[in-house]
Amino acid sequence: MPGRILVIRGGAIGDFILTLPALGLLRDAFPDAHIEILGYRHIVELAVGRHYANASRSIESGPLAGFFNPRSELDSDLCAYFAGFNQIVSYLFDPDDFFGGNLRRAGVRNLLVGQPKLGDHAHAAQQLAAPLEQLALYLEDAAAHIFPNAADRQNAASLLGDLAPVAIHPGSGGPQKNWPLARWLGLADHLLDRGLPLLVIGGESDQPQLAELRARLARRDVRFAEHLPLPALGAVLAGCRMFIGHDSGISHLAAAAGAPCVLLFGPTDPAVWAPANPDVRVIVPSTGRMEDIALDSVRAMVDLLVADA
Repeated sequence: MPGRILVIRGGAIGDFILTLPALGLLRDAFPDAHIEILGYRHIVELAVGRHYANASRSIESGPLAGFFNPRSELDSDLCAYFAGFNQIVSYLFDPDDFFGGNLRRAGVRNLLVGQPKLGDHAHAAQQLAAPLEQLALYLEDAAAHIFPNAADRQNAASLLGDLAPVAIHPGSGGPQKNWPLARWLGLADHLLDRGLPLLVIGGESDQPQLAELRARLARRDVRFAEHLPLPALGAVLAGCRMFIGHDSGISHLAAAAGAPCVLLFGPTDPAVWAPANPDVRVIVPSTGRMEDIALDSVRAMVDLLVADA
């Protein structure tokens, strides 16, 4: 049984959350193992000390670049670090096996390689868990889950109090995935007119949408949650009555937190990329264009979920 396991995972928020089911397989199979994640610290904190992992190390390390050069002199500290694990699972893009070859040069004996570039033949979480089949670990449930700790929940309580709002996130990783902002404004008005408290989620890449929403909704009782650490944001979303968003990492976070979700998909395939959690509803236009999702369709689905709550 591996005593020390390292999972190497770069990528964005959604990419990491889609990998949580694979991490869960490792944790369940090896409950006493030390599991560490080499990744982007602000993202992998969702897992560290929160069920999945014991520790993390930043992937943004200068000496790590040498591991992608087959002729490089490898950093001795990193060699010792990698060699100290009984099992490594890497999701880094390494088509020429330069990184894998250098790990073996560093003394790594057990390396499993996952494919960061995914196909359309299965849900993304299933594809990311596939390398673990070599350890006789098979993923049955592709739904991701997060486990906020006490500090995360306290941070959420400070923001929400007794409020259980409807949360919306009008951004994503690319403009082609975004619903027109005018329709978000129409949906916000609809929710507020129904007396539903509204929470707008956003980060650095969402500033144009947030600025417009803030200006247009200035006279209404709307709360904004911006630039929260991901573990705190996950706990906030766990306390929301509903979440409405796009194909984005924050949508995956909301679903993993257990929030009922209405997600608007266009150019990407929800069968591969949508969260697999049971309380997720997806609206997809037949044209694949986000502007072809009607405001009435979203309002109707939201009203149905509110009535069923």
